[in-house]
Amino acid sequence: MSAVPTMFDVDKIRQDFPILSREVYGKPLVYLDNAASAQKPATVLERMASFAAQDFANVHRGVHFLSARATDAYEGARARVRDFINARSTAEIVFTKGGTEAINLVAASFVAPDLEPGEEIVLTVMEHHSNIVPWHLLRERHGAVLKWVDVGEDGSLDLDALEAAIGPRTRLVAVTHMSNVLGTVTPLGKIVSIAHAKGVPVLADGCQGAVHEPVDVQAWDIDFYVLTGHKLYGPTGIGALYGKAEHLQRMRPYQGGGEMIREVSRDIVTYADPPARFEAGTPPIIEAVGLARALEYLSSIDRSAAREHEQALYVQAREAVREFNWLRVIGDAPVKGAILSFECDGMHAHDVATILDREGVAVRAGHHCAQVLMDRFGTTSTTRASFAFYNTPAEVEAFIAALTKAREIFG
Repeated sequence: MSAVPTMFDVDKIRQDFPILSREVYGKPLVYLDNAASAQKPATVLERMASFAAQDFANVHRGVHFLSARATDAYEGARARVRDFINARSTAEIVFTKGGTEAINLVAASFVAPDLEPGEEIVLTVMEHHSNIVPWHLLRERHGAVLKWVDVGEDGSLDLDALEAAIGPRTRLVAVTHMSNVLGTVTPLGKIVSIAHAKGVPVLADGCQGAVHEPVDVQAWDIDFYVLTGHKLYGPTGIGALYGKAEHLQRMRPYQGGGEMIREVSRDIVTYADPPARFEAGTPPIIEAVGLARALEYLSSIDRSAAREHEQALYVQAREAVREFNWLRVIGDAPVKGAILSFECDGMHAHDVATILDREGVAVRAGHHCAQVLMDRFGTTSTTRASFAFYNTPAEVEAFIAALTKAREIFG
């Protein structure tokens, strides 16, 4: 069992998250569903409440005091995202309602307008549906071809296969930064180099990766990077798309309405510069403020130590389940995040999760919006425990004990 680094004070961290002190079914909550949504620290909740109570108004065009305050907070959140991923400019940060909308924006505004039938989108089999379905829409409506890159039995991405898949008709490579099922972390810098050598842009789904891994869009030279607030210890309903300025400048608007225009008449409409061009209507103002505070909170902790702590918890759990000859782990890549997905002989994933729930242990069960990956590994569903920096070794022990009880129930 790997020791948890003493430099990381998990007990102190846990005090920042009010929900972690509650009980379910008379037992302490053990929250291991972090890959779906992470819990929020009190500072995020308090910031959103205080903003709504004291500073809320619609943003931008208002000239009154509250509108100016709200606009400063909203645009300050954009600057916080810029800094978090090391973008060059706030003009490269588009707020969306989440990672899904951000990917759809790229599909509709960057790829679709000049897509020729037969042109290709290169994907991996471990993509979340959010990074699959938008490209299927292009297949259905514009004749795009989806080319799939496999992973190994351990869940590692085959970079040679990825390079071979990129051809003269490839329009985009769309790849996860971290698989939400396998935990596999992809080498984005290498992927971008491979794709750019063939003149192909790259989009990365960073909804999982940005939570656990350092992000540097400039160092990678990546074209598009997507993140979402609710996995980053922030609110739902808010995400962001990073796009290189030259790409965003030539992209058509994804939606029409207020805020995204320059001028409207009976005969013509002209559009605002990015990012306003892609933020039609009243934006998620309170949520953006909450996201900014969540990123501020993450930046205040030692993220390297936090990652080591998460990895130690994963190793503890992974070593424990090696003793269970009735359990199959899916995803053992050499470089992976703290996600443990598995099948249990004779037990459906939902039954396992239900029993664990009654022991106070919250995990996820199902296909995890990754049915292509489930098919690759010959299954329809798995149980998934995903660890955050506020989880503890004692919670891993509770998880293992609950899993053992599930096995006893099913014999």
